[in-house]
This record gives sequence, structure tokens and C-alpha cells, in this order.
Amino acid sequence: MKIAVLKETVEGETRCAAIPETVKKFIALGASVAVESDVGSSAGLSDRDFAEAGAEVVSRQQAIADADVILCVTGPEPATLEGVKAGALLVGGLDPLRRGPAIQGYAASGIEALAMEWMPRITRAQSMDILSSQSNLAGYKAVVEAAAIYGRAFPMMMTAAGTISPTKVFVMGVGVAGLQAIATARRLGAQVSATDVRSATREQIQSLGAKPIFVENVAGIEGEGQGGYAAEMSEDYRAAQAELVSSHIAKQDIVITTALIPGKPAPRLISDDQLATMREGSVVIDLAAEAGGNVEGCVAGQSTRRHGVTVVGAINLARSLPADASALFARNLFNFLSAFWHKDSNAVVLADDDEIVRAVRLTRGGKVVNERLAAS
Repeated sequence: MKIAVLKETVEGETRCAAIPETVKKFIALGASVAVESDVGSSAGLSDRDFAEAGAEVVSRQQAIADADVILCVTGPEPATLEGVKAGALLVGGLDPLRRGPAIQGYAASGIEALAMEWMPRITRAQSMDILSSQSNLAGYKAVVEAAAIYGRAFPMMMTAAGTISPTKVFVMGVGVAGLQAIATARRLGAQVSATDVRSATREQIQSLGAKPIFVENVAGIEGEGQGGYAAEMSEDYRAAQAELVSSHIAKQDIVITTALIPGKPAPRLISDDQLATMREGSVVIDLAAEAGGNVEGCVAGQSTRRHGVTVVGAINLARSLPADASALFARNLFNFLSAFWHKDSNAVVLADDDEIVRAVRLTRGGKVVNERLAAS
């Protein structure tokens, strides 16, 4: 059983799909591991680190030759996988809905592509969930970045020269990233409030010491979508939420938005008029920028200033913490593959009737087989 680990070629990508720790674990299972030269340099890992862990450090073509499993962070272009054998597993973040031609290319090459970002939100898959592990880091980094931009201290400080009031942080969307943003802002001493369309998150917000801000007595407040994600809200709910946000946001110094709906544009949470009510020097970090943004006028990958407010269209903040992001991502991949490792045949065996397999499998036998792709 040969596992290949590819060096990322996407501009700005700093993570790698394996670390020496997971290389050792794969070898302990009975696999051999080949890593592309310079695979972990952006994450502070040298070829020597991988070699000492037992991996063979080779060229890309040598790595994928006869590989049974190919690990990646972002899906490589099919043309760069020339020579891969039919039936090889490609495991990583493949962005299926936005990379249709690439998915078709994987199918044409006979590759069995497995999109880890489509991992179902079930208990036994938690340790395999790349979205959760990377969102955790993104939520943390969003607060750190906001603190760096914002020109004031976070905690209340009582000094002989006077008292400094605590920074007010408002988190919109309480998923994994939002919860970590709340926790980080609280650790820095901020006064934190948060909102979400899912009423079940109220207790989570309170457990972290933040103030929940919720629309009350309006149909659609549950907001629970498939897999634990937020669902689209009714018109009445959106109107009530806009009114609530307008009255609250004007008093905030930092706002972090994290709301996403799988397969659809990010919901609009902050209008330009609402942004204009914030005081000069305030900061907004939009973690949904790549999906269209929660903030009107947000530009993905750019920091803009409107009405005296700095709006950051954050893109994949986990990349800015490459060592930790790589470690978590690599462990997600190992946990997935080891869960389907068949000791007798020393191979990964993916059962057709398994809930996880059905969710992440995109291609097989030269065809695109995932129902979500067929529906789109």
C-alpha cells in the first residue's frame, strides 16, 4: 500500500497534507509513504523531517507512480496527475461545486476522488472533519487580526491615568469558527456578544461567557439545516434580524461574521447602511468573503475602508497558521483512512453503503457518482 503526499501548487497555500507524525502512523499500519520534495517547507517542515519519519522524498511523478492513495490539501489539476493508476484514491479538499471540470478530469483518469470537505456532521466523523479543524483556527485568527487592526486595547484597564473601557466584539454566526472567535475575544478581555439563527446555540454562547443576541417570537428562529448548518430564514425573520442587528451593531467596535449556507451564496448580514452606523475606527472581519460575503461591499482577499470602518474580506485564514493547520488537516486525513483500513488486505476498503463514503466519494470507475454533484 503506497501513499503519496503532494506539494501544494495553489498560490498562497501554505499547508501540507501530512506531517512526520502521520507518516509514522501510516507506516505503522503497513503502508509505505512517498512525499514530494519540499512538500512541507511552507509549514516549517523539511524534507529531512519526513525522511527521518520513514518517508521517501521524491519528485512528483515518482510519488504518484503506483500510488494507491494520494493526499492533498487542495485538489491538483488533473493534468498534473499524469501516470496515476486507475482506482487510486485522491483524498483532500477538492472544492467539488466550483471545480466541475477538474472533477470530470479525475473521473476520466480513473481516479476515485474523495472530497473531505463533504464529510457528514456525525459523531464518528468528527475527527475527520477538515472544515471544523480549519474553521477553528480561522475563528481564532479572525480575532487576532481584528485586534492588530483595531487601534485600542481589548480588556478593561484601570490605571492612575484613568480607565480604558473594554472593546466590544460582536460575533455573527456561531458555528465552529464563531465559537472559537467568542472564546478568543473573551480571553483577550473583550466584552463579547453573539447571534445565530439556530436557537440551540444560545446555551453555547452563554457557556463561553458571551451575551446572546437573538430574534424572539418570529417564525423560523430554529434555523437548523441539514448536517447542523444554518438554513435559509423566512422573510419575517430576516426583517426582524436586520432590525435587531441595526440597533446592536452601532454600539460595537469589532464585528466578526461567519455565516455560510452550503452550496449557496453567503447570507447578507450587514448592509452598507448598518455599516455606516458603526463608529470611526471599527473593524469588521468577514469570514464568508469567498462565498460572496456577509457584509455588503466586502471584497474577498482585500481590506477596504468604508464609512471609517475597516472591512476585511478574509480568505482561508487557517493558511496563516500553516504549522498548526497542517497538523490538524493531516490528522483528519489519517483518521479517515485508518477508519477504513483493512488489516488483512493492508488496504483502504470503502464500503458502498457507508454514510461517510457516500458523502465524500465524488468519482469512481470513470464516472461522477456523487448525488450532490448530479443535483447541481
